[in-house]
Amino acid sequence: MLDGSLTERERQKVLRAYMPDGRITAIPVRRPARLVLLDQVARAFEPGVRYSEAEVNAVLRDFSANVSVLRRGLLDEGFMEHDRTRYWRCGGTVEV
Repeated sequence: MLDGSLTERERQKVLRAYMPDGRITAIPVRRPARLVLLDQVARAFEPGVRYSEAEVNAVLRDFSANVSVLRRGLLDEGFMEHDRTRYWRCGGTVEV
């Protein structure tokens, strides 16, 4: 997950580069930039709420047509977890 290695300015630069209009144009190769992008996506999910795969896919479609890559990235990087039927957010930045 996020390790705090990027400043807020660098984080905003990543978001402008890869999400200029709110939709993802490409997935960054560099892990720190990819984590910034995935963190932004994870913010669309409410902590503590369980989502079906269809609900997760509907949210991810707002960011990209390639929902499977985003879903796998969120799971692999620890932003979300799942069991056989539900997904839930377990990491990332939370607005207070």
